[in-house]
Amino acid sequence: MAVIEKPRLRLPGERRPAWRGGLVLLLVLIASGTILRLLDAAGLPPVRNFLLVWASLLVEAVPFILLGAIVSAAIEVFVPARLFARLARLPGPVQMPVAGLGGFVFPVCECGSVPVARRLVVKGLTPAAAITFMLAAPILNPVVLVATAVAYRGRDVLWVMVGGRAILGLVVALAVGWVVARKGKRELLRAPEDHHEPGEPLARRWPAYFAHLSSDFVMLGRYLVIGAGVASALQTFVPQGIVGAVAETPVLNILAMMTLAGILSLCSESDAFVAASFVQFGAGAQLAFLVFGPMVDAKLGFLYVGTFSRGFLRTVVAVVGAVTLAGALWVEVLAG
Repeated sequence: MAVIEKPRLRLPGERRPAWRGGLVLLLVLIASGTILRLLDAAGLPPVRNFLLVWASLLVEAVPFILLGAIVSAAIEVFVPARLFARLARLPGPVQMPVAGLGGFVFPVCECGSVPVARRLVVKGLTPAAAITFMLAAPILNPVVLVATAVAYRGRDVLWVMVGGRAILGLVVALAVGWVVARKGKRELLRAPEDHHEPGEPLARRWPAYFAHLSSDFVMLGRYLVIGAGVASALQTFVPQGIVGAVAETPVLNILAMMTLAGILSLCSESDAFVAASFVQFGAGAQLAFLVFGPMVDAKLGFLYVGTFSRGFLRTVVAVVGAVTLAGALWVEVLAG
């Protein structure tokens, strides 16, 4: 009698095999590249320009995407959670700045910083400090700062962009932390309970490491491909008169770049290459793109709503938007 096996059902929250996502990403790249190459062969100059911009962005940013995924996966698998919990034993007023600077020591991307922040709150760190870390870490990440330096190499605004991004990012993160300082754990989190998994032997962590690495790289690469495509299309097909008019309009240029950063939802390891490609915009507007995007974008909005209490997303958007706008305006004044 033949035994009929039932199809295996995927449990909620179970990861899809990482190779499937990588295969889909590879097929999309091949298909889109083939279509664009055929159009380029037809002798269309705008398509050729689009290809050059898109390819240059991908070639420059992909190594930093890979490096960021390597670091993020290592922290997720090999760094014990108790190291983060040591911050909880620091005096309250010291926790926020120390947590904000923690991005240098524990570099995580914006997506990874959300669950880390939740874990810190559960382990006893003040909500203000945990939120400060969550917002500052993706910007103070050494990989991000190096990528920013590479993206702006050879330009007069190199150190303005690198230093300004780090300083303004930390200031914005501290401002949000100060606003939410009155909230307790149960007021901030949707589900304050947490389930701690037992530690695994080192030999068993390597498969988990490579699973996280491949999954993160595919996820980040997907956002990079989309973001680079949109940036290339805006610079190629949108009339430069419109772009120039927005870029030369005070305040509106900064708001436009902040809005674009929120829509593109780029990873902080690669967004500097996209921002640097908008040469029509000044240093203040590009800096606003680099600070606002890693704190507020479409994908983070869903993570915030699912992790934190009602009204948190509104608070973050308002505070991050206002402080970033003020800082970018001052950068334009000083750099001008």
